[in-house]
Amino acid sequence: MDSALVKQEVVRQVQTQYAMDNAKRLIDTINEHCFERCVPKPGASLSSGEQTCFTACMEKYMNAWNAVSTACIGRAQRDQNI
Repeated sequence: MDSALVKQEVVRQVQTQYAMDNAKRLIDTINEHCFERCVPKPGASLSSGEQTCFTACMEKYMNAWNAVSTACIGRAQRDQNI
């Protein structure tokens, strides 16, 4: 196998692992933050208000994450073109 192809494959695998690690970190952060914010007294199940709060909190985090990611990717692409 050509060394350039091996290098490309290794880079692709590292990028995939990095993306998976970032996604896991995001989910962990969302769960921790939103649970603390929305579930003051944990019980056997979530009330409808807690579920609504948790869902809204998760959506806000995801929207913010997507906005930041999009801005970072755009900036990185512009920097590469300079």
